[in-house]
Amino acid sequence: MAFVMVYAMICYNISLNVGGMQNFVFIAAFKEMIIMWPIAVVLELLFVGKLAQILAFRFVTPGKDPMIMIILAISAMSVCLMCPLMSLAATILFKNAGTQFVAVWLQTTAMNFPMALCWQIFFAGPLVRNIFGFVVRSISKQPETAAKEAV
Repeated sequence: MAFVMVYAMICYNISLNVGGMQNFVFIAAFKEMIIMWPIAVVLELLFVGKLAQILAFRFVTPGKDPMIMIILAISAMSVCLMCPLMSLAATILFKNAGTQFVAVWLQTTAMNFPMALCWQIFFAGPLVRNIFGFVVRSISKQPETAAKEAV
């Protein structure tokens, strides 16, 4: 999930910086991925993942609310936490904000938040969950197939 989110957000930010989407953006984004992806993974594993669940579970109850509501609540809380943190990292590493640091960080966060939320809820989340589900189903079917072939 971190890879899909970070790559898309880097493409988005490069596009903002150059005045619109261009073909070179897709390749240029990989240069920043080397830096930003590990930052996102560390933040998610050490801080955001658990806190997003805690915050989400203030609104939804596992076992009581529909699974889609739980997924959406955790996804929304993850974006609420990750967007300002990743925007902070991008501001420090790529923006050369100088004395306008706080203003540039706030603007970067404000520009990124709608894109991050929509991308997570409508595209990255469903895509990654479907791929993960397909892989898990494929792996869990392999022992059945091997057992049937052995008989």
